[in-house]
Amino acid sequence: MFRPKFPEAPTLPSTHVISPSIPTVPHSHAPACSCQHTPAAPEPTRRVAPGFSAGTVAAVVTVGIVLTALLAAVAITAISVAVAAVVMRSLLTSQRRR
Repeated sequence: MFRPKFPEAPTLPSTHVISPSIPTVPHSHAPACSCQHTPAAPEPTRRVAPGFSAGTVAAVVTVGIVLTALLAAVAITAISVAVAAVVMRSLLTSQRRR
């Protein structure tokens, strides 16, 4: 249920298609040196991570709002308990003096 579903990577064609409307002109270049050069290795293909879906973003925002509300509720409760403790202490101290 909570496992991500990754999209299938599209397969690229392995052959090059040359358009017949563009004429090819053979070039005859003299080699710069007589040594044999090896062709450069092709770059490895990069897999791009899929983006976040709207459901994932909504879930993260909802969890953030709920956690913030819980933190605010705990802070307000702590402040009210502290105020009540100060008031009770004040009442008890004034009764002892009499």
